[in-house]
Amino acid sequence: MKALWNNKMIAETKETVIIENNHYFPPEAINEKYFKRSATHTSCPWKGEASYYTIEVDGKTNKDAAWYYPDPKPAADAIKNHVAFWKGVIIKK
Repeated sequence: MKALWNNKMIAETKETVIIENNHYFPPEAINEKYFKRSATHTSCPWKGEASYYTIEVDGKTNKDAAWYYPDPKPAADAIKNHVAFWKGVIIKK
């Protein structure tokens, strides 16, 4: 699986964990040079508190376009630190 934004591959892995139609990429699959930690956090009743990344590629910024659960609730342990995307990030095989 590949995650693409602004014509750049920002993450790639052979396998993702799919939850609620979102592909969660393992942390080692992301190209860290495109990711900046965000101060944004949201809460999910069964997964816990999500943290966000802003994606920056070739001078363009996609605020809070990636999220992950650094300390998920037990039901979501399979996605601990895995990264999912939205806001125009394209997921391809």
